[in-house]
Amino acid sequence: MKTITEQDIRASFVNCSKGEARRLNLPRELARSPWDDLDFLGWRDPGAPERAYLVLERDGGLVGVSLRLAPEVRRSFAKSTLCSVCVTPHAGPGVALFAAPRVGAAGRQGNTVGAYICADLACSLYVRDKKQTELGTRFESLTVGERIARAVVNLDAFLDRILDDTLADAAR
Repeated sequence: MKTITEQDIRASFVNCSKGEARRLNLPRELARSPWDDLDFLGWRDPGAPERAYLVLERDGGLVGVSLRLAPEVRRSFAKSTLCSVCVTPHAGPGVALFAAPRVGAAGRQGNTVGAYICADLACSLYVRDKKQTELGTRFESLTVGERIARAVVNLDAFLDRILDDTLADAAR
């Protein structure tokens, strides 16, 4: 991912108001982000931990989405859970359910789309083996490049579900 500025980030949001985008808290270490190792910028709001944000490059521009952390659901039956974006296994609370308001009329009616994603939103670092989970080494036959491509496809599919009204309007 190329380096992006605060203004780029705030202007990219598609599923919240401009006022909300102006008020959101940016990552504390934005300037130190490992841009070369990121497929998207994801962070939990340091002032409101139930809020999170994703910003990614798409179709030559940036798209930002606001997320809410769903209330914790007891998953005592699961010893580990997979992230739906990077397919990294985590123990316990390492994966969280994030819900994003849909764009357009559906979002104004309160409709959301959810996905189980790494709770720290560090998918890009996990697929590159720059960060390890509490479960240790990944056992997978895919190359790093193939894992990156899979994560990008999975994140795009999640974004497509958020943008569904926009895509439907464009097709008309």
